[in-house]
Amino acid sequence: MAGNTLCHSICHKVIEKFAEEIDSTVSSSPIVISSNIQKYFGPENTLYLKGNLVLIDFSILEIAIFASELRSNLIIDKYRLHYMDSNRRMLFRYDNASHHPEIISYPHHKHTPNEVMPASMPLLQDVLNEISAIIIEKSSKKS
Repeated sequence: MAGNTLCHSICHKVIEKFAEEIDSTVSSSPIVISSNIQKYFGPENTLYLKGNLVLIDFSILEIAIFASELRSNLIIDKYRLHYMDSNRRMLFRYDNASHHPEIISYPHHKHTPNEVMPASMPLLQDVLNEISAIIIEKSSKKS
């Protein structure tokens, strides 16, 4: 029984560290003006993280991640990173829903308004960098 307690304590730290890294990425991003990320820690070292980020141009990034721990390793079971403009039109979405088996990176892929393409699961920081580039490009076109 003590072994289970020790594993629970160690394993849960992997999930907690992942949640802290998400919080740190969000709080240190210069393009995030508000965030409402909710974390639900479940049984057997699982985490359901969901919410959205409002960005400096009032676009929105919706985040949903279901993670678990296996042998002290983080496993991302399901994810969805859905980026929309201020009118809530999708600009892109990364996910691993199993609805595009034809994609070489199946089940991982990226949706854009006109296509679905191969992709791996990006880090949140990489998505925020991609969004920053979109915001910069959009603002330079206005100038």
